[in-house]
Amino acid sequence: MARAEAASGFVAAPHVHLGSSIEVDVGTFERAEEGPPGWRSDVGEGGVATAVWAPPKPTLGVATDLPGADEYEVLVHDTRRGRRLVAAVELVSPSNTDRPEHRREFATKCEAMLRQGVCVAIVDVVTTRSANLYGELLSRLGMADPSLGDEPTPTYASSCRWSRGGGEQRLEAWAYPMGPGLPLPTLPLWLAPGLAVPLELEGSYEETCRVLRIP
Repeated sequence: MARAEAASGFVAAPHVHLGSSIEVDVGTFERAEEGPPGWRSDVGEGGVATAVWAPPKPTLGVATDLPGADEYEVLVHDTRRGRRLVAAVELVSPSNTDRPEHRREFATKCEAMLRQGVCVAIVDVVTTRSANLYGELLSRLGMADPSLGDEPTPTYASSCRWSRGGGEQRLEAWAYPMGPGLPLPTLPLWLAPGLAVPLELEGSYEETCRVLRIP
């Protein structure tokens, strides 16, 4: 990401969010006395009893977890425009593709950034899953990339942006399949409508993984 930082007025920063499970333990609580349904009787200062509203029992209470997918990304901000987000490099992790809801969440996040004018690059070198999140992103937009073919490769790199020209908006994308032994491609990373820097994955991917502590 050195090229992005070298462009005057732009700064690139890594961002990591590790999804976690929340385990809820059921404890035992003692109640001093029972009052009317939905109310709790407390004794305030001076020994005066006051009625404090308490919520009714929930209609559903089950032990469960809150699934979350890991997020590894590098965000590029334009410091001249109040640190506006202008580009995002999303590094796909196994947890982004292991469940349908995680794939939808990833594609929804990328779609939201695109609609805000952010250039989104997706790099997927996960070989244990067959999902193609770039293809799923295009599906959410009602589009398809002919270069993907009937069976999109599970490992790939892509860059997308929305641009304006000739009185219309256009979605532009650059997608490259990847495979064992093949060099990683160079993607265009758009920092402004007329400014793109090369995202040289071959030289920066391993360093980025080290900085983000991607296993």
